[in-house]
Amino acid sequence: MGLLVFVRNLLLALCLFLVLGFLYYSAWKLHLFQWEDSKYDRLGFLLKLDSKLPAELATKYANFSEGTCKPGYASALMTAIFPRFSKPAPMFLDDSFRKWARIREFVPPFGIKGQDNLIKAILSVTKEYRLTPALDSLSCRRCIIVGNGGVLANKSLGSRIDDYDIVVRLNSAPVKGFEKDVGSKTTLRITYPEGAMQRPEHYERDSLFVLAGFKWQDFKWLKYIVYKERVSASDGFWKSVATRVPKEPPEIRILNPYFIQEAAFTLIGLPFNNGLMGRGNIPTLGSVAVTMALHGCDEVAVAGFGYDMSTPNAPLHYYETVRMAAIKESWTHNIQREKEFLRKLVKARVITDLTSGI
Repeated sequence: MGLLVFVRNLLLALCLFLVLGFLYYSAWKLHLFQWEDSKYDRLGFLLKLDSKLPAELATKYANFSEGTCKPGYASALMTAIFPRFSKPAPMFLDDSFRKWARIREFVPPFGIKGQDNLIKAILSVTKEYRLTPALDSLSCRRCIIVGNGGVLANKSLGSRIDDYDIVVRLNSAPVKGFEKDVGSKTTLRITYPEGAMQRPEHYERDSLFVLAGFKWQDFKWLKYIVYKERVSASDGFWKSVATRVPKEPPEIRILNPYFIQEAAFTLIGLPFNNGLMGRGNIPTLGSVAVTMALHGCDEVAVAGFGYDMSTPNAPLHYYETVRMAAIKESWTHNIQREKEFLRKLVKARVITDLTSGI
């Protein structure tokens, strides 16, 4: 009997020892994980960003001369500072859009749920889902997103902007009359209905018209435009919209909503709000365009980005006299969070800021 008690107590002690050992080991591993993970911020970006290239990338791109396009450069640097970055994502929706799980479960602006019939009707007429054949054939693409900020004024960057393979412009920002500062070339003009140019003569002849769908009415509007139907002003728009876009269907694209989703929740860290549009969780079109370019371009630059609230009398946009003081708190955007995101990219040389406004 005494032997049985001894064996039982020994087994209990052994079990306790094993349990305590496991707990100690687990705590040590967790501490080690947290210590290793502490070099990243809450979103997954490196905390210590350096303008120097990582050693392996410095070696990879060492033999590229100044001005030569470096294949995979932006995405490689992005992955170095944000390991969660995954490059494959088509710029525009194509006829396989319903198979793409990343956007299927979200309503606009973060996905296409509920828009299947509208998108199918649009794509059946546009029939083009990529860039131009000439751009698609490039082995390396240099892209620039031209923002609308007053910081562009009097910088004489026009010719430098036009040197890029792909020049992206946003909403109704004009080109004519401002070529010296903003260039004359437009490859993509990304907009939503309320932001689109309302006068057909203002559209550039050789650019692609790209819809960024922020609400279901936007897809309905594009269907009207593509089918040359009458646009109804009572369709839930918050201001007047263009009733005609002087582009043929093959010149029209739908921006992949994944870039809105990724910019908002993954890169900027805006409130998820159950995947619905809400206060302060909609990224600006500029940040969405940058996100798109990180996926589709080898090198990425920006110009005309950044609002300096410390200079209230500075011009808000390069094309008008409205001053910085006119900016009011935005219900939809979180400008400070976006600045933090873009500054990370500039500091780590993922993107180049030609106007140093970020």
